Amino acid sequence: MMKRSGILRRHHGSDTLEEGSFLDLGQMNFDDEAAGLAGAKGAVRMAEILRFEDLGKISQLAYQGDIVVLDYTSIANDQVAVKRMSMDLKNVAKDTGGDVAGIAKNLLCLTPAGFRIDRQKIRPSF
Repeated sequence: MMKRSGILRRHHGSDTLEEGSFLDLGQMNFDDEAAGLAGAKGAVRMAEILRFEDLGKISQLAYQGDIVVLDYTSIANDQVAVKRMSMDLKNVAKDTGGDVAGIAKNLLCLTPAGFRIDRQKIRPSF
């Protein structure tokens, strides 16, 4: 057994984890998580697009003022869906006064009004 403390004890009633077992972080809920978003003007949301139809719900987040980071790996091989998605996201950015840009191979960032995406990478100076 591996010795763990803190988060395991709070959410699983134990401070140990069996060797070879996994802890699913996606199923964990934190008491202060919802309260932390309540007073904020917006949030940074992570979204995964499994098919083009998922885009409607995701676009709504930008309309309500959230920054959305989209993972479109599931549809990356479908060039028609990717083209439709990028056109739709450009229209959402135009409607909201925000911005949209690719930030990695299969990641896009969609921002609401008042936020711009800097296309210059910050590189370390040696």
